[in-house]
Amino acid sequence: MMTPGKLRPEILRKYVFSRVGVVDPCVLVGPSIGEDAAVIDLGNGNVLVVHVDPISGAVEYLGWLAVHIPSNDVAVSGARPRWLLPVLYLPEKSDIELVDRITEQMDLAAREINAMIVGGHSEFTPGIRRPLISMTSIGTTSMDRYVVSSGAKPGDVVLMTKTAGIEGTAILASDFSDLLLERGISKELISRARSMIKNVSVVKDALILSESRLPTSMHDPTEGGILGGVLEVAYASNTSIVIYEESIPIAEETEAFCNALRLDPLKILSSGTLIATIPANKMGEALSRLRSAGITSSVIGEVLERRDYLVKLIRKGGEVITFNDVYVSDEVMKLWEL
Repeated sequence: MMTPGKLRPEILRKYVFSRVGVVDPCVLVGPSIGEDAAVIDLGNGNVLVVHVDPISGAVEYLGWLAVHIPSNDVAVSGARPRWLLPVLYLPEKSDIELVDRITEQMDLAAREINAMIVGGHSEFTPGIRRPLISMTSIGTTSMDRYVVSSGAKPGDVVLMTKTAGIEGTAILASDFSDLLLERGISKELISRARSMIKNVSVVKDALILSESRLPTSMHDPTEGGILGGVLEVAYASNTSIVIYEESIPIAEETEAFCNALRLDPLKILSSGTLIATIPANKMGEALSRLRSAGITSSVIGEVLERRDYLVKLIRKGGEVITFNDVYVSDEVMKLWEL
Protein backbone atom coordinates (compact mmCIF):
# COMPACT_ATOMS: atom_id res chain seq x y z
CA MET A 1 0.00 0.00 0.00
CA MET A 2 1.46 3.35 -1.07
CA THR A 3 1.16 6.38 1.22
CA PRO A 4 -0.06 9.76 -0.12
CA GLY A 5 2.61 12.01 -1.58
CA LYS A 6 5.47 11.86 -4.04
CA LEU A 7 6.76 8.64 -5.56
CA ARG A 8 9.87 7.34 -3.88
CA PRO A 9 13.21 8.07 -5.64
CA GLU A 10 13.85 4.45 -6.62
CA ILE A 11 10.47 4.29 -8.39
CA LEU A 12 11.14 7.58 -10.16
CA ARG A 13 14.56 6.45 -11.34
CA LYS A 14 13.33 3.09 -12.62
CA TYR A 15 9.97 3.95 -14.17
CA VAL A 16 9.95 7.72 -14.84
CA PHE A 17 13.38 9.28 -15.39
CA SER A 18 14.50 6.44 -17.65
CA ARG A 19 11.50 6.94 -19.96
CA VAL A 20 11.67 10.49 -21.34
CA GLY A 21 11.32 9.90 -25.07
CA VAL A 22 13.89 11.50 -27.35
CA VAL A 23 16.64 13.33 -25.48
CA ASP A 24 16.73 16.96 -26.63
CA PRO A 25 20.12 18.71 -26.33
CA CYS A 26 18.33 22.03 -25.72
CA VAL A 27 17.13 20.72 -22.34
CA LEU A 28 19.70 22.01 -19.85
CA VAL A 29 17.87 20.72 -16.76
CA GLY A 30 15.47 17.82 -17.16
CA PRO A 31 13.73 15.35 -14.84
CA SER A 32 15.81 14.68 -11.73
CA ILE A 33 15.41 14.42 -7.98
CA GLY A 34 15.74 17.74 -6.20
CA GLU A 35 15.51 20.05 -9.22
CA ASP A 36 12.53 22.39 -9.18
CA ALA A 37 11.95 23.04 -12.88
CA ALA A 38 12.97 22.18 -16.42
CA VAL A 39 15.34 24.66 -18.06
CA ILE A 40 15.37 24.82 -21.87
CA ASP A 41 17.84 26.73 -24.03
CA LEU A 42 15.94 29.01 -26.42
CA GLY A 43 19.06 29.64 -28.49
CA ASN A 44 19.08 33.43 -28.10
CA GLY A 45 20.89 33.80 -24.79
CA ASN A 46 17.69 33.13 -22.87
CA VAL A 47 16.18 30.05 -21.28
CA LEU A 48 12.61 28.87 -20.75
CA VAL A 49 11.85 27.66 -17.22
CA VAL A 50 8.83 25.35 -16.81
CA HIS A 51 7.32 23.58 -13.82
CA VAL A 52 4.07 21.69 -13.18
CA ASP A 53 2.63 20.85 -9.76
CA PRO A 54 -0.47 18.96 -8.61
CA ILE A 55 -2.31 20.58 -5.71
CA SER A 56 -3.85 17.66 -3.85
CA GLY A 57 -3.28 18.43 -0.16
CA ALA A 58 -5.68 21.39 0.15
CA VAL A 59 -9.31 22.26 -0.54
CA GLU A 60 -10.32 25.70 0.69
CA TYR A 61 -7.36 27.58 -0.84
CA LEU A 62 -6.92 25.31 -3.83
CA GLY A 63 -6.93 28.02 -6.51
CA TRP A 64 -4.56 30.31 -4.58
CA LEU A 65 -2.03 27.55 -3.93
CA ALA A 66 -2.28 26.26 -7.50
CA VAL A 67 -0.81 29.51 -8.80
CA HIS A 68 1.78 30.18 -6.12
CA ILE A 69 3.31 26.74 -5.60
CA PRO A 70 4.47 26.01 -9.19
CA SER A 71 5.36 29.68 -9.66
CA ASN A 72 7.64 29.42 -6.65
CA ASP A 73 9.50 26.61 -8.42
CA VAL A 74 10.00 28.77 -11.49
CA ALA A 75 11.21 31.70 -9.38
CA VAL A 76 13.76 29.64 -7.42
CA SER A 77 15.24 28.75 -10.81
CA GLY A 78 15.93 32.46 -11.28
CA ALA A 79 13.04 33.22 -13.68
CA ARG A 80 10.02 35.48 -13.23
CA PRO A 81 6.79 33.44 -13.67
CA ARG A 82 4.75 34.86 -16.57
CA TRP A 83 2.33 32.26 -17.96
CA LEU A 84 0.05 29.73 -16.26
CA LEU A 85 -1.96 26.73 -17.52
CA PRO A 86 -4.26 25.03 -15.00
CA VAL A 87 -6.00 21.66 -15.34
CA LEU A 88 -8.95 21.64 -12.95
CA TYR A 89 -10.49 18.30 -11.86
CA LEU A 90 -13.89 18.64 -10.15
CA PRO A 91 -15.95 15.96 -8.37
CA GLU A 92 -19.02 15.08 -10.42
CA LYS A 93 -21.50 16.70 -8.01
CA SER A 94 -19.62 20.00 -7.65
CA ASP A 95 -21.67 23.18 -7.82
CA ILE A 96 -20.91 26.40 -9.67
CA GLU A 97 -19.93 28.12 -6.40
CA LEU A 98 -16.89 25.84 -6.18
CA VAL A 99 -15.79 26.79 -9.68
CA ASP A 100 -16.36 30.46 -8.85
CA ARG A 101 -14.23 30.29 -5.68
CA ILE A 102 -11.34 28.42 -7.29
CA THR A 103 -11.09 30.59 -10.39
CA GLU A 104 -11.39 33.80 -8.35
CA GLN A 105 -8.47 32.66 -6.21
CA MET A 106 -6.40 31.82 -9.28
CA ASP A 107 -7.10 35.25 -10.76
CA LEU A 108 -6.09 37.07 -7.55
CA ALA A 109 -2.94 35.00 -7.13
CA ALA A 110 -1.90 35.49 -10.77
CA ARG A 111 -2.37 39.26 -10.41
CA GLU A 112 -0.22 39.22 -7.26
CA ILE A 113 2.78 37.80 -9.16
CA ASN A 114 1.99 39.67 -12.40
CA ALA A 115 1.35 36.50 -14.42
CA MET A 116 -1.37 35.50 -16.92
CA ILE A 117 -3.46 32.35 -17.20
CA VAL A 118 -3.07 31.57 -20.91
CA GLY A 119 -4.94 28.28 -21.27
CA GLY A 120 -5.65 25.01 -19.53
CA HIS A 121 -8.54 22.60 -19.09
CA SER A 122 -11.40 21.93 -16.66
CA GLU A 123 -13.67 18.92 -16.24
CA PHE A 124 -15.97 16.97 -13.93
CA THR A 125 -13.93 13.87 -13.14
CA PRO A 126 -15.49 10.57 -12.06
CA GLY A 127 -14.19 8.90 -8.92
CA ILE A 128 -12.62 11.82 -7.05
CA ARG A 129 -13.85 13.10 -3.68
CA ARG A 130 -12.36 16.59 -3.67
CA PRO A 131 -11.24 19.06 -6.34
CA LEU A 132 -7.68 18.87 -7.66
CA ILE A 133 -5.58 21.15 -9.85
CA SER A 134 -2.47 20.47 -11.90
CA MET A 135 -0.85 23.82 -12.74
CA THR A 136 1.97 24.58 -15.16
CA SER A 137 3.96 27.77 -14.61
CA ILE A 138 6.35 29.16 -17.22
CA GLY A 139 8.94 31.94 -17.13
CA THR A 140 12.09 33.11 -18.88
CA THR A 141 15.47 34.39 -17.82
CA SER A 142 18.92 34.86 -19.32
CA MET A 143 21.32 31.97 -19.76
CA ASP A 144 23.67 33.32 -17.08
CA ARG A 145 20.92 33.87 -14.50
CA TYR A 146 19.22 30.54 -14.00
CA VAL A 147 19.78 28.73 -10.71
CA VAL A 148 19.68 25.00 -9.97
CA SER A 149 19.27 22.98 -6.77
CA SER A 150 22.44 21.08 -7.66
CA GLY A 151 24.61 24.19 -7.36
CA ALA A 152 25.28 24.09 -3.60
CA LYS A 153 29.01 24.11 -2.79
CA PRO A 154 30.97 23.06 0.31
CA GLY A 155 31.58 26.16 2.38
CA ASP A 156 28.21 27.71 1.50
CA VAL A 157 25.86 28.63 4.29
CA VAL A 158 22.17 27.68 4.24
CA LEU A 159 19.63 30.49 4.44
CA MET A 160 15.87 30.25 4.84
CA THR A 161 13.26 32.98 4.66
CA LYS A 162 10.22 33.47 6.92
CA THR A 163 9.24 30.47 9.09
CA ALA A 164 8.91 26.71 8.68
CA GLY A 165 5.63 25.08 7.66
CA ILE A 166 3.76 28.15 6.39
CA GLU A 167 1.65 26.31 3.81
CA GLY A 168 1.02 23.33 6.06
CA THR A 169 -0.10 25.54 8.94
CA ALA A 170 -2.58 27.42 6.75
CA ILE A 171 -3.98 24.16 5.35
CA LEU A 172 -4.36 22.69 8.84
CA ALA A 173 -6.27 25.83 9.90
CA SER A 174 -8.60 25.75 6.90
CA ASP A 175 -9.15 22.04 6.19
CA PHE A 176 -8.63 20.48 9.63
CA SER A 177 -10.08 23.15 11.92
CA ASP A 178 -12.54 20.76 13.57
CA LEU A 179 -9.72 18.39 14.50
CA LEU A 180 -7.68 21.27 15.91
CA LEU A 181 -10.64 22.46 18.00
CA GLU A 182 -11.04 18.94 19.35
CA ARG A 183 -7.38 19.02 20.40
CA GLY A 184 -7.82 22.26 22.36
CA ILE A 185 -6.61 24.87 19.86
CA SER A 186 -8.44 28.18 20.17
CA LYS A 187 -10.57 29.67 17.38
CA GLU A 188 -8.46 32.83 17.55
CA LEU A 189 -5.22 30.94 16.84
CA ILE A 190 -6.86 29.01 14.00
CA SER A 191 -8.11 32.28 12.49
CA ARG A 192 -4.62 33.77 12.64
CA ALA A 193 -3.15 30.70 11.02
CA ARG A 194 -5.61 30.83 8.13
CA SER A 195 -4.18 34.22 7.16
CA MET A 196 -0.74 32.63 6.70
CA ILE A 197 -1.97 31.46 3.30
CA LYS A 198 -1.16 35.00 2.08
CA ASN A 199 2.53 34.28 2.64
CA VAL A 200 3.05 31.17 0.51
CA SER A 201 4.82 32.93 -2.37
CA VAL A 202 8.62 33.04 -2.54
CA VAL A 203 8.74 34.76 -5.93
CA LYS A 204 9.88 38.04 -4.39
CA ASP A 205 12.40 36.33 -2.09
CA ALA A 206 13.95 34.28 -4.89
CA LEU A 207 14.17 37.07 -7.45
CA ILE A 208 15.82 39.45 -4.98
CA LEU A 209 18.62 36.93 -4.52
CA SER A 210 18.93 35.75 -8.12
CA GLU A 211 18.92 39.27 -9.56
CA SER A 212 21.94 39.99 -7.35
CA ARG A 213 23.58 36.70 -8.43
CA LEU A 214 24.03 35.66 -4.81
CA PRO A 215 22.76 32.06 -4.50
CA THR A 216 24.58 28.94 -5.64
CA SER A 217 21.27 27.07 -5.29
CA MET A 218 17.66 27.77 -4.32
CA HIS A 219 14.79 25.46 -3.47
CA ASP A 220 11.10 25.72 -2.55
CA PRO A 221 10.46 23.22 0.26
CA THR A 222 6.95 21.99 -0.43
CA GLU A 223 6.07 18.38 0.38
CA GLY A 224 8.29 17.06 3.15
CA GLY A 225 8.86 20.53 4.57
CA ILE A 226 12.16 22.16 5.48
CA LEU A 227 13.83 18.81 6.07
CA GLY A 228 12.66 17.44 2.72
CA GLY A 229 13.83 20.58 0.91
CA VAL A 230 17.31 20.53 2.46
CA LEU A 231 17.64 16.81 1.71
CA GLU A 232 16.81 17.43 -1.95
CA VAL A 233 19.45 20.18 -2.20
CA ALA A 234 22.07 17.92 -0.62
CA TYR A 235 21.12 15.03 -2.91
CA ALA A 236 21.07 17.12 -6.08
CA SER A 237 24.39 18.81 -5.32
CA ASN A 238 26.15 15.66 -4.01
CA THR A 239 26.99 17.37 -0.73
CA SER A 240 26.15 16.95 2.94
CA ILE A 241 24.31 19.64 4.87
CA VAL A 242 24.16 20.28 8.60
CA ILE A 243 21.15 22.20 9.95
CA TYR A 244 20.39 23.41 13.46
CA GLU A 245 16.82 23.17 14.76
CA GLU A 246 17.34 26.07 17.18
CA SER A 247 18.12 28.35 14.22
CA ILE A 248 14.94 27.45 12.29
CA PRO A 249 12.13 29.95 13.05
CA ILE A 250 8.75 28.36 13.77
CA ALA A 251 5.62 30.49 14.13
CA GLU A 252 3.50 30.21 17.27
CA GLU A 253 0.59 28.86 15.23
CA THR A 254 2.74 26.18 13.59
CA GLU A 255 4.22 25.05 16.87
CA ALA A 256 0.83 24.87 18.58
CA PHE A 257 -0.79 22.91 15.75
CA CYS A 258 2.09 20.45 15.46
CA ASN A 259 2.15 19.85 19.21
CA ALA A 260 -1.61 19.24 19.23
CA LEU A 261 -1.53 16.86 16.25
CA ARG A 262 1.87 15.31 17.05
CA LEU A 263 3.44 16.47 13.80
CA ASP A 264 7.04 17.50 13.15
CA PRO A 265 7.05 21.16 11.97
CA LEU A 266 10.15 20.43 9.88
CA LYS A 267 8.19 17.82 7.87
CA ILE A 268 5.04 19.74 6.91
CA LEU A 269 4.30 21.55 3.63
CA SER A 270 6.49 24.67 3.60
CA SER A 271 5.70 26.71 0.50
CA GLY A 272 6.38 30.30 1.49
CA THR A 273 9.81 29.44 2.82
CA LEU A 274 12.81 29.81 0.52
CA ILE A 275 15.91 27.70 1.04
CA ALA A 276 19.07 29.11 -0.54
CA THR A 277 22.75 28.29 -0.31
CA ILE A 278 25.01 31.33 -0.39
CA PRO A 279 28.81 31.65 -0.37
CA ALA A 280 29.82 32.58 3.18
CA ASN A 281 31.39 35.88 2.08
CA LYS A 282 28.10 36.96 0.45
CA MET A 283 25.72 36.02 3.25
CA GLY A 284 25.73 39.49 4.80
CA GLU A 285 24.65 41.02 1.50
CA ALA A 286 21.92 38.42 1.06
CA LEU A 287 20.49 39.02 4.53
CA SER A 288 20.65 42.78 4.01
CA ARG A 289 18.85 42.70 0.65
CA LEU A 290 16.07 40.53 2.02
CA ARG A 291 15.73 42.70 5.14
CA SER A 292 15.48 45.85 2.99
CA ALA A 293 12.54 44.22 1.18
CA GLY A 294 10.81 43.42 4.48
CA ILE A 295 11.57 39.69 4.27
CA THR A 296 12.83 37.95 7.40
CA SER A 297 15.60 35.40 6.94
CA SER A 298 17.82 33.16 9.04
CA VAL A 299 21.04 31.21 8.64
CA ILE A 300 20.20 27.61 9.57
CA GLY A 301 23.21 25.53 8.55
CA GLU A 302 26.18 24.92 6.31
CA VAL A 303 27.13 22.84 3.27
CA LEU A 304 29.96 20.29 3.59
CA GLU A 305 31.82 17.93 1.30
CA ARG A 306 29.81 14.71 0.85
CA ARG A 307 29.97 12.56 3.98
CA ASP A 308 28.22 9.30 4.91
CA TYR A 309 24.90 11.16 5.26
CA LEU A 310 22.88 13.65 3.24
CA VAL A 311 21.65 15.82 6.12
CA LYS A 312 22.60 16.02 9.78
CA LEU A 313 19.96 17.64 11.99
CA ILE A 314 21.07 18.97 15.37
CA ARG A 315 17.96 19.05 17.56
CA LYS A 316 17.44 21.75 20.19
CA GLY A 317 18.24 19.35 23.02
CA GLY A 318 21.50 18.29 21.38
CA GLU A 319 20.24 15.07 19.77
CA VAL A 320 21.93 14.42 16.42
CA ILE A 321 19.92 12.74 13.68
CA THR A 322 21.37 11.84 10.29
CA PHE A 323 19.36 11.24 7.11
CA ASN A 324 20.54 9.20 4.15
CA ASP A 325 17.20 8.88 2.35
CA VAL A 326 16.18 11.87 0.25
CA TYR A 327 12.50 10.96 0.65
CA VAL A 328 10.46 12.52 3.49
CA SER A 329 6.80 11.62 4.00
CA ASP A 330 4.89 14.85 4.54
CA GLU A 331 2.94 14.82 7.78
CA VAL A 332 0.06 17.01 6.56
CA MET A 333 -0.52 14.68 3.61
CA LYS A 334 -0.88 11.79 6.08
CA LEU A 335 -3.87 13.50 7.72
CA TRP A 336 -5.95 13.00 4.56
CA GLU A 337 -5.87 9.28 5.34
CA LEU A 338 -7.77 9.76 8.63
